[in-house]
Amino acid sequence: MTAFARPRIVVSRCLGFAPCRYDGSVIPDPVVSALGSHVEFFPVCPEVEAGMGVPRPPVRLVRDQGLRLVQPDTGRDWTAAMQDFLARFFAALPEVDGFILKNRSPSCALRDAKIYASAEKGAAVGQGPGFFGGAVRTRFPLLPAEDEGRLTNKSLREHFFTAVFALAALREVEKARDLGELVRFHTRHKFLLMAQSQAKLRELGRLVANAPRLAEGEVVARYAQGFREAFLRVPRRPNVVNVLEHAFGYVSKGLSSEERAHFRFLLGEYRAGRLPLSVPRELLRSWILRFGVEYLADQAFFQPFPADLLLPLDSGKGEG
Repeated sequence: MTAFARPRIVVSRCLGFAPCRYDGSVIPDPVVSALGSHVEFFPVCPEVEAGMGVPRPPVRLVRDQGLRLVQPDTGRDWTAAMQDFLARFFAALPEVDGFILKNRSPSCALRDAKIYASAEKGAAVGQGPGFFGGAVRTRFPLLPAEDEGRLTNKSLREHFFTAVFALAALREVEKARDLGELVRFHTRHKFLLMAQSQAKLRELGRLVANAPRLAEGEVVARYAQGFREAFLRVPRRPNVVNVLEHAFGYVSKGLSSEERAHFRFLLGEYRAGRLPLSVPRELLRSWILRFGVEYLADQAFFQPFPADLLLPLDSGKGEG
């Protein structure tokens, strides 16, 4: 059984941890709940931490002379208090691997908080990140950050899981600062890197190969940055198909014509966006185990995160 490093994830506290929303409610979230036994969560409610009570009058983002966080019912400007909280929070935060934040929130949203022209009644004039979500995007541009709404999409969810578990393993390599550990990590993650970016795979492969010419700490630091950059986006489907076909070549000779045809069918369904990656990948993994292909069995691509995180959850918006 694969032993996974334990990701550290900052999460909005209202997503199942405490009734801290403006109306005193809590929002149970199936993704957060499923991750609970596999990750170390750092729950946070920026509005409560900034000094607002529960329940509380709603706040909104106002763009006039800069972006402000105001409470229309009381007329109070919470901008300075929120900025003070952000400084304290990020100064005390240990190394983390990702973020799951509440969408549409004026504090936590990563991209879709409503922005208004004033604190007075009126329609929103735009959208953007909330105060906390915007700070996350600025301070941690190389870490995976998603809101709970987007994680109902299969493709986005599986990529987020893949990224945070890979980065948790990378964090352990960074801590060890050992070139042997780095070589083993790179070898195990070659197929994942191939799926994400063949250019990054070549770049990081050259870095590992030339490691003796550089200081050990510099090699690990350069590698870590490049690896995180590789996971900034969901992999392109043709890249993933290429990896699946490459791996299929290791096992195809031992399969019946019917099994080969079935795999080709599933691969076509994935290529067309009608199946998630986990379907053809899990079938391939079963053959890898059946034929004892040790090189592939050790590849993180075939079990990038715990199997019980393959949730039957979908937003109905396709593969994104």
